[in-house]
Order: sequence, then structure tokens, then C-alpha cells
Amino acid sequence: MEDMSVNPAATTAATSLPAPRADLVGAEPYGAPQLPVTHALNVNENPFGPSAALADDIAAAVREAALGLNRYPDREAIALREDLASYLAHEAGIDRPPVESVWAANGSNEIMHQLLLAYGGPGRTALGFTPHYSMYPEYARDTYTDWVTASRGPAPDFALTAQDVLAAIEQHRPDVVVLTSPNNPTGTALELEVVEAAARALAPTRGLLVVDEAYSEFRRDGVASALTVQGDHPGLVVTRTMSKAFALAGARLGYLVAHPAIVDAVRVVRLPYHLSAVTQAVARAALAHREELLGQVALLRSERDALATHLGERGHEVAASDANFILFRTFADRSAVFEALLARDVLVRAVGPEGWLRVSIGTPEDNAAFRTALEEADPR
Repeated sequence: MEDMSVNPAATTAATSLPAPRADLVGAEPYGAPQLPVTHALNVNENPFGPSAALADDIAAAVREAALGLNRYPDREAIALREDLASYLAHEAGIDRPPVESVWAANGSNEIMHQLLLAYGGPGRTALGFTPHYSMYPEYARDTYTDWVTASRGPAPDFALTAQDVLAAIEQHRPDVVVLTSPNNPTGTALELEVVEAAARALAPTRGLLVVDEAYSEFRRDGVASALTVQGDHPGLVVTRTMSKAFALAGARLGYLVAHPAIVDAVRVVRLPYHLSAVTQAVARAALAHREELLGQVALLRSERDALATHLGERGHEVAASDANFILFRTFADRSAVFEALLARDVLVRAVGPEGWLRVSIGTPEDNAAFRTALEEADPR
């Protein structure tokens, strides 16, 4: 019988195909597990879907947009950027930014990619602080930007001080510095003095400082956004997303606030008509429901704090979080605990330093299921 396990034609075709870039050979695409579980607590999604009222408004907005889909969308997304500016003034307690200072794209991933396209590149260096979001080195790779790192402080605080940042800038002389507040995967927020120290250090070389605030709406009371000091530092960019607080992970909408000249540089490297008319319509409908959506954020913050207390009482080491997730540890084998949780229909994320797990904050029912599963998977 013919051996069907190997297709000679396919093998020949594979060996004759064009070769990708050398730095891409063997690389794996980004992707957290997407598994059919009841309690998906691994990618920091907002567990609350749109209300019926918001879904109806989104449907109406999309229908209106659909009537004009034979035309290209507004490539500058002016109405959306105006709405984002109004929202930021409300959320961060700042003067309303001019529309020329706001930019939007397909998720904060595309925002970061565009920034490194404009300000990174061959011969340029970007600096981050570990542990950090796993996509940062990939943005750098894609744009031929050198990626270098320095370490955050020790567990469980994972703090980043002004002295840490200044020492790393002095050592690496970066063109771009990426700070995160709150940080993924640790949940750690930054003191404003850290942001301002970095901005001042980069000013003489005209370096770009990016503060990634993807989880900013979840920060605890009294923790200020970097937007509040942006006016004093023209090289400071603040990035945000609607994936988390606005429960729009499936819509893909990220944005930034920066000096208009920085926005103009990003506009040069963006792809034409990069933000669809449908995406713009969905985002604007969600922004009109911000009071409802931010009310859900308040519940998630409360659930986060209660879960952090519970984990601490069980004897776990817990990183203080200003985000919608918690990083925790005390495992001899985190893979075993991860698998035991998964067997109980709860999916978390094995990320960050060895021995730590990250759990996203879900609904009260999700969080209760996680507690029960963890008690069975890791009895104490």
C-alpha cells in the first residue's frame, strides 16, 4: 500500500518555495490559547458583553455605515478622534486634547507598530523593562528596531523607579523607551515621577517616550494617568485601547495621544484607509455608552481586589494590580497547576517569571469557579 503520511509533491513544493526573512525562520506567530472552556480567564478580556441597548446602537451604527461601504472610510477618522478626545478629558481629568493630538488604529498593537515604523528602524534602539508584554520585541523585529531590556524590581512589587529608568537610558542610549502603566503581566502602575524623569532624560536626544496605558481605566483611586503631565513633555506619547474597559476586544480599536507632529509622523507610515468605516462606527457607539461601560469597570476593580485578598490569605504571593488581572505564585510546578485548572474548565495564563500564573478578572461567577478550581488544584 502506498504510504500516504508523506506527500512527495508537497515536500518538493515546500523546499522550492521562497525563503522568508532569516529572522523569521522558526518564529511562531503570537497567540494565547483559545480553548472551548466555560471560564476563559487568560487574555484579560472584559467578561461583560455589550448590553442590549448598546448592541442595538452598534447595530444601527453599523447599518448606517453599511449603506456607504461602496466608498472608502474617512481615512483620518475625524469624528472618532473627536469623540476619543472628549472621553479622555472626562476619564483622565485633563483639558480636552485637540483632534490633531489623537490618533486611532486597529488595536493598540497597530498603534505600537506604527510608532516603531515612524521612530524605530535600522540603527535605532527601543528599550523596555521586563517582565513586559510579549509583543514588544515583535514590533521591534518587524520594524528592524533593536530591542533591549532592563529589569523591573524584584517580586512581588515589580516596581520601576526613576533611578532604574535613568540608569537604563544612560546604558543603552535608546531612541524609544516603552513604559507601561499598569504593566502587563504584573499589573504594576507607575508613579508620575518615573514618567517625567524618563521624558526629561530623553529630551536632549529627542527620544520618544511611549507610556502604554492599555489597562488604565482599571487603576486604583489616586493613581494618575501620564496624560496629566503630557503637556510638559512634547516627546511623550500615551497609548490606550478600547479592548479592555470598553469590552471591544473583538472590534480592534486602539489610540494614542501625542504632540501633533508625532501624529503626523504616524500618519505617514499608516496603511491607506487602515481603519474601516464599520470599526469607526462601532467605536463611536461604544463611546456614547461610556457611563454604562465604566460602571462595569468599577465592578471588575472590586472583584479584583477581593480576589487578590483571597489569594493572599491562601498563602500565595500576589503582585499588587491596577489592571483587570492578577499575577500570583507559590508553585513548585506552575504547569501542573495550569493543567489542573484547565481540567476543571478554567483557563488562566502561564506568563511572567517562572512559578507565576496570571488570572484575568471575570464575572463573579467566573471568579468563584476559579477559586474553587484553585483550591482543588493546589490544596493548602
